Amino acid sequence: MIKLHKWRRILALIVVFAIALTSSAIFSPRMEAQTPPTNPTTELRGIWLTNIDSDVIFSRNNIIDAVNRLDKLNFNTIYPTVWQGGYTIHPSAVAKRVFGYLNDPTPALKGRDVLKEIITAAHQKGIAVIPWFEFGFMAPADSELARLHPDWLAKRRDGSTIWKEGVNDRVWLSPFHPEVQKFIQELAIELVANYDLDGIQFDDHFGLPSEFGYEPLTVLMYQKDIKARPSNDFRETFWVRWRADRINDFMGRLFRAIKSRKQKCIVSLSPNPLHFALPAHLQDWFSWERRGYIEELIVQVYRSDIKRFNVELEREEVKLAKGHIPTAIGILTGLKNNSIPLQQIQEQVQEVRKRNFAGVSFFFYESLSNWANETPEQRNLALQELFPTKMQRPPSEGRI
Repeated sequence: MIKLHKWRRILALIVVFAIALTSSAIFSPRMEAQTPPTNPTTELRGIWLTNIDSDVIFSRNNIIDAVNRLDKLNFNTIYPTVWQGGYTIHPSAVAKRVFGYLNDPTPALKGRDVLKEIITAAHQKGIAVIPWFEFGFMAPADSELARLHPDWLAKRRDGSTIWKEGVNDRVWLSPFHPEVQKFIQELAIELVANYDLDGIQFDDHFGLPSEFGYEPLTVLMYQKDIKARPSNDFRETFWVRWRADRINDFMGRLFRAIKSRKQKCIVSLSPNPLHFALPAHLQDWFSWERRGYIEELIVQVYRSDIKRFNVELEREEVKLAKGHIPTAIGILTGLKNNSIPLQQIQEQVQEVRKRNFAGVSFFFYESLSNWANETPEQRNLALQELFPTKMQRPPSEGRI
């Protein structure tokens, strides 16, 4: 007689095989791949704007100066953080109700609506603004959100909740908890309803590290669904697949809620490559793309080696996405302690263009000129050569 764990392994193989078969299936008549034009008339030229290692959002004048600079450099999309460090950057009645803070309490942000300032300045220059949920389901371990809602926190099998991000202690909100889902959806809908935004973006934090998911409520949901306890091995195929599918379901509901509130709002995603995103963070973004839950994809390909960079551009799921929705590549332009050479940035943009992607987005604004070995003037000149003329971003409505 075959034991239960063997049956589960057989079932897991069947599920994986079924997923592989359906990955190339056509879920929509608009998903047929088309050959991109050799001389594109649009190109996504994006930049992420955050409040860490950057002073831009801490004064209205800084925002205006940054937008004017991006306009001169012919960028056409700004992705400003709005959910970071356990706070909203913009005034949020939802955040106030859930954990007591209207927005980030940093003095320079008090009494201001930073998102409105960015949208106003950018739209005057014809630059799209797509607010970015930078922290996703993550929060600082010492945040009011974590303190007030300990039952929302995801747990490892040993009951621990702390996730180390560098020197920082983080926690993760369980994406399977109905109240967590409600909170995240309400934050998103509040943005869509209150601002003249062009879209909303989620990223690699819109998932859960696979070592988490053993909180009592999630275990109970799994037992009710599967009639067995989750595997002790958090990497076990079926346990990974079950949790990823629950997040898939939530993403579908969130997409429909956003579109029902504002049909023209682009739902954007900036994930890690799928071969890491799914097993490590339960983020099955390829299913989201196939099912139509996202309308713009920017794959973060932060690789210094050009061969490794190109391998990511050639992956089958990326090629399939490129034939369905505007698909761009996220390129690292530098960090405070990690200068990226101009030559690397230029070469990577060239490889992206060679493959007819929808464009690029740079991480992040401050590193366009700061912390580099080249002078700011040299960096600006190089950017002007990359984007010599203005160009519209890919269509905001409809698919390729």
